[in-house]
Amino acid sequence: MLGSTHGTLSTDPRTTHAVACGERRGPHVGDTTDLDVSGRPLHASVPDLDALFRPRTVAVVGACDADGSPDAAVTRHIMVWAERLGARLLPVHPRRAAVFGVPCCPSVAELQCPVDLAVLLAADPLRDLKELAAAKARFAVVPGAGSEVAAGPGGEAGRRLADAVAGSGLRLLGPATGLDAFTHLRDDLGGPGIALVTQYGDQGHPVLALQELGVRVSHWAVTGDEADLEVADFVTYFAERPEVGAIAVHVRGLRDGRAFLLAADHAARRGVPVVALTSGRTEAGTRTEVGTRTEDGRRAEDGDRTDGPNASDAVTDAALRQFGVITVDAPDRLQDTAALLARARPPKADGVAVYAPSGSAVGISGAGGTGARFRDLVTAAGLRVPLLGAEEQAELRQWIPGPLSVANPVEHCGRSVGGRHGPKIVDAILSDPSVGVLICPITSPFPPMSDVLVRQLADAAERTDKLVCVVWGSPVGTETAYRRTLLRSSRVATFRTFGSCVTAVRAYLDHHRFVAGHRSPFESAPRTASPSARGARALLRPGRRLSEHGAKRLLRAYGVRVPREHLVTSAAGAVRAAGQVGYPVVMKASGAQLARRAERGLVKLGLTSASQVRDAYRDLTDIARHEGVGLDGVLVCQMVEPGVEMAVGVTDDGLFGPAVTVGLGGVFGEVLRGPAIRVPPFTEAEARRMLRELPGRTLLDGVRGRPPADVDALVDVILRVQRIAMELGDELAGLDVDPLMVLPRGQGAVALDANAVCR
Repeated sequence: MLGSTHGTLSTDPRTTHAVACGERRGPHVGDTTDLDVSGRPLHASVPDLDALFRPRTVAVVGACDADGSPDAAVTRHIMVWAERLGARLLPVHPRRAAVFGVPCCPSVAELQCPVDLAVLLAADPLRDLKELAAAKARFAVVPGAGSEVAAGPGGEAGRRLADAVAGSGLRLLGPATGLDAFTHLRDDLGGPGIALVTQYGDQGHPVLALQELGVRVSHWAVTGDEADLEVADFVTYFAERPEVGAIAVHVRGLRDGRAFLLAADHAARRGVPVVALTSGRTEAGTRTEVGTRTEDGRRAEDGDRTDGPNASDAVTDAALRQFGVITVDAPDRLQDTAALLARARPPKADGVAVYAPSGSAVGISGAGGTGARFRDLVTAAGLRVPLLGAEEQAELRQWIPGPLSVANPVEHCGRSVGGRHGPKIVDAILSDPSVGVLICPITSPFPPMSDVLVRQLADAAERTDKLVCVVWGSPVGTETAYRRTLLRSSRVATFRTFGSCVTAVRAYLDHHRFVAGHRSPFESAPRTASPSARGARALLRPGRRLSEHGAKRLLRAYGVRVPREHLVTSAAGAVRAAGQVGYPVVMKASGAQLARRAERGLVKLGLTSASQVRDAYRDLTDIARHEGVGLDGVLVCQMVEPGVEMAVGVTDDGLFGPAVTVGLGGVFGEVLRGPAIRVPPFTEAEARRMLRELPGRTLLDGVRGRPPADVDALVDVILRVQRIAMELGDELAGLDVDPLMVLPRGQGAVALDANAVCR
């Protein structure tokens, strides 16, 4: 959608920002002069897209009016769209004098006025793009996907289109935007609107339909195959627009993970919510585990791949949440959540009050249970349902019969709603300082009661700055109260299902909580390599897996504590090493390709004497020889006291790059799936939030008489591993520290085992 309800030439009274033809824009992905230590940008440049959405001139290159021609229908559609915007149409065709009565120009080069926007209808738009770039045009759209551009964003054709506009000042939208790129939006709806970004038109129509329910859609950008302009550009731009209350994104995938996170961070700092639905998910994308784990839950060993799918669903979801993006799983949730966030004021409190029917018209029985059921749904979603204060409960009891609840949920009946005290009940609930959201489920509309209740809720919503929600349970949607009262109210958030309501309210509270505490991690991201990087890089072996000893040397270079240990190649050397390390010791067969050592008898624990060490060395080498396993020696390691076993790692994601994973280690890591994942850069506070997400998190607090674990030391290791990911991510395919033994508070954390795979 290249017009907007706020800012078309025919409706916008404000002065449009003018940019001279040929003026060069800054980089659209980020400021390439400010890069982090990994070489990735740290800032999102805000593209000037005003002329894309509000062009003064629109050139149609390849315009046609021949009867029955598809290009004629496209030309007519764009003519109508441009006329509504108040833009001047400039048809271009080498052999036509006029198109639909508008004089034609034979070529772009012969146009007599600057071109804000050009629409290219040719199957191969490459030549037209070059001419437009030479003519200092500002924007071009390729709505089609003919034989020459059908290869998609990663194909040679897409690269040729991108190369044609690179550095010219001309920005390209598409190819394959379709005619949805030229949809006129309603301009009779007020208030903050939804700015919509989709890759293809069918993804946007559900949100666009909200206009018929009175919800404003201020912009719609259809990015197509994204040869140049991408989703991130529009998120960044929309976050700056004062008329945008929320940004809704429905895409099949993202082109550049870092660019999108920079855009999301920019929106978060502006307080603009971003709601995203990513489609095309597969089961394979949910298999990301800690560090270099395999699909069956084992830590990756000999012969196991560690690079994973190009874009993991688990990493994508974690990265988006990390930067405040609200993820939803269905188009209706995208509709409802974006509509609520666009129009609702910031919450005054995070408590949710439920005002529900009792199941009795006269209030003699509380058997209906709607309030209790809805309270359970709200609580299960992680929302707080506080008891109302004693003063509020006493006030409510004056008007609500004794058998019905006034604590929360608050139950109502026909007598309480229909009486003159009905509005006072709603006001009393909203007056409780712990309540920020009031939800009223109307499961079975009964006009004598529901019409009155809906009017009371709509009136109360106008008087309060708190959020009022209604769940309209009827599937019909033709009831007077629904159509004439709820849908006409911009202050009541109306939902058709309990699930959509709870999802949207949770997103609303989460968004404002996130924005209140958000500090951009890009501001403090390291820009220069640490002293450790050079020495650590020398330890890597391109294309090979490091042995445990090699991986531990890598960790030690970054200040991660490892046990005292020596790599030996003889029984006598093992005895000397044990004396230096100190008994008791652990002995392990060492080799880059060893898999499942404990299961194969290649680990010996708790050795307390020289004779045990000699015997262990002989056993380990005999087993390795018998199984045909190549060794680079035997590790003699310090025996570390028990603690909480954790796992910290780095996994490579094709979209976002290296991601840091944290989970429980050892046996717990096999049973309790679901590591916490973050994409660098992230702060210490974010590392601590990772730990709070983990199943089994209470193990770190101390259970069954065990002392609390040294969480500060664990957080320090997470941050050091993040530094490894940022500095060595291009050379390191995966890293797994498991177990990381977290000792009692004040005693630190020790990496007992490690695995690393080099690119």
